Amino acid sequence: MAATPFSPTSHHQSRSNSLPTRPHPLILLCNQHLGSLEASDETSSSSLLFSHKLTGLQTLHDCVEKLVLLPLTQEVLVQERQEKWVDELLDGSLRLLDVCTVAKDALLHTKECARELQSIIRRKRGGEVEVTAEVRKFLASRKVVKKAILKALENLKVTVKKGKFSPRNKDHQMVTLVSLLKDVEVITLSILESLLKFISGPAQSKPSNWSLVSKLMLNKKVSCTQEAYQNEFSKVDAALQSFVFRMTTKSDNINHFQNQLENLESVIQDFVEGLETLFKRFIKIRVSLLNILNH
Repeated sequence: MAATPFSPTSHHQSRSNSLPTRPHPLILLCNQHLGSLEASDETSSSSLLFSHKLTGLQTLHDCVEKLVLLPLTQEVLVQERQEKWVDELLDGSLRLLDVCTVAKDALLHTKECARELQSIIRRKRGGEVEVTAEVRKFLASRKVVKKAILKALENLKVTVKKGKFSPRNKDHQMVTLVSLLKDVEVITLSILESLLKFISGPAQSKPSNWSLVSKLMLNKKVSCTQEAYQNEFSKVDAALQSFVFRMTTKSDNINHFQNQLENLESVIQDFVEGLETLFKRFIKIRVSLLNILNH
């Protein structure tokens, strides 16, 4: 093992160029995962891409956990335990847990309502009134989910501004460790924030019933063009809103609704499994940090 396992990195510089000749393998690995996630976070998003991103985050945080457990990393943390950046690191670990929880709760709530709607559709194929009532219930639940997500995003903006991860000690090992941990938090929050927006769908104002109907009529005319740009959540929202406002007919679209709801449920299940695994990674890292600092 090299005498100097850490190397200074910059979020805006090429990581490989800033590493010494013999960096610790975990440093190389963490930076490699970071670089891949940073590149993917700049591309357009789809449910499949988000699944890959969640898997990438799991791998990254698995690497970070091993990095935290290195003797020299523990030594740095113990020596600096009274510094503000250590408190910011712990605050950041809680922030990741909170955002992950909001995303998972939003998904599970949407999944439960989607299943209830599917059940009603199967049982009440001849009863449009019952189906319409359940569709309205689903759309109302989506409003609750979107409101919770919006609040979480607003809180996230406030809390992220407070923590800067800036150690007073300019030792290059210290700066490298702090920079790396900060970059991990930044990319993780960025992806989770994008996921929350993906789940919520496009931001909307509060239109009147007439303007909403007008908008749905316009959307119907260009649906073939726009559908490629919608994700599974927004497609279901748009289709059910059209149904409620009689822009579509029950007989022609019930099967289509079921297919969309099944696709949505599959995507939700995939996201939930990824977030649950990621949440466990967050917990393990936070526990490791607390154990080191309280030793």
